[in-house]
Amino acid sequence: MPFTLMLTVVLALLAAFQLALVFGAPLGRFAWGGQHRVLSKRLRIGSAISIIIYALIGVISWDRVGAVDVFPAPFAEIAMWVIFAYFVLGILMNAISRSKPERYTMVPVTLVLAVLSCLIAMGYDMLAMAI
Repeated sequence: MPFTLMLTVVLALLAAFQLALVFGAPLGRFAWGGQHRVLSKRLRIGSAISIIIYALIGVISWDRVGAVDVFPAPFAEIAMWVIFAYFVLGILMNAISRSKPERYTMVPVTLVLAVLSCLIAMGYDMLAMAI
């Protein structure tokens, strides 16, 4: 479960960041292409939706490692691979951002999320690996 815990912590930090954006924090250069210091209403809605997506990813990851039982096993297994693909796409999208702060911050964060989600999708767990 430590991989899932690490994923959850990173997602929680991202959710806090997105929540700050929703409430008008001048951090827009780190998100959504970096074109706005303070996000527009439409992008704030996007940030709010991101928080919901992060929560869903967290629940799916905990379900995948068996810590909770929310979804049928095949769903959680397949969903983790979709989540991994989502983060790989996120790496690419952040890498082509015109915003240097977004590239330099979000590419490494998304890379960490991709690696962790891949390990979880493969069924690896640091505790299980230690046994």
